[in-house]
Amino acid sequence: MKALITGGAGFIGSHLAEELLEQGHEVYLIDDLSTGSIENIEHLKNRKGFVNTIETNVKGTEAVLIHANKKRKKVIIASTSEVYGKSDQKSFREDGDLILGPTTKSRWSYACSKAIDEFLALAYWKEKNLPVVVIRLFNIVGPRQTGRYGMVIPRFVKQALLNHPITVFGDGKQSRCFSHVKDTVRALVKLSRTDEAVGEVINIGSADEISIEELAKRIKTLTKSKSKIQYIPYSDAYEEGFEDMMRRVPDLGKIKKLIGHKSKHSLDDILKDVIEYYKSR
Repeated sequence: MKALITGGAGFIGSHLAEELLEQGHEVYLIDDLSTGSIENIEHLKNRKGFVNTIETNVKGTEAVLIHANKKRKKVIIASTSEVYGKSDQKSFREDGDLILGPTTKSRWSYACSKAIDEFLALAYWKEKNLPVVVIRLFNIVGPRQTGRYGMVIPRFVKQALLNHPITVFGDGKQSRCFSHVKDTVRALVKLSRTDEAVGEVINIGSADEISIEELAKRIKTLTKSKSKIQYIPYSDAYEEGFEDMMRRVPDLGKIKKLIGHKSKHSLDDILKDVIEYYKSR
């Protein structure tokens, strides 16, 4: 199989490329779609920053879909758990309502642009019969991820290793579920080969929930750090009126039914891998 990964030098894209190469596939990493015949396009490219977010996500996804449609090739679209927004569901199902904030709060631009990507991809499936699979990723973590764009585990780990204050935004009671990038890319590859996944929206992640405060404490323990945990009000860290989601837990029923997916890595496995990565740098 030949695969094209947009954003292939990035965190998830690079791990996906490694997984495909290990399985003997031919992999292309490009940003402008200027390759020959391709059998799979993995659209993982993403940039944060409000103008770049909207233009790259929407225009980039449109370009991928247009070119894929010309060659009739399957597309895997990487969306995000952010699209669930302010939903108060115990766990987020793919068919649940998406509840986003007002357009005057730029915090929601990323989620909105990804939701548009989903609508566009599914329209290509319904109207043009282009095989697409939409993946909603929940807090994917592992080696090579940076602390940029608010990625909390790399930021905490780097602070702990330097014995700097571990900075928790808000009161730390907000909770998240973290999935190892290796588990994620294995699931992506399996889904790309699963006919029943075409035309579907599918959560990928872990259902093991932890508060950000407890996460900071666990990282401090694992690194044997002398860092203090420092709580910073949202008003000091983000723009005025910033809204956070208190919980973000995926319902994983669909992915288990489709490919029998189960995470192999625990949270401690993830943290130890990230710690070792930053220790070696």
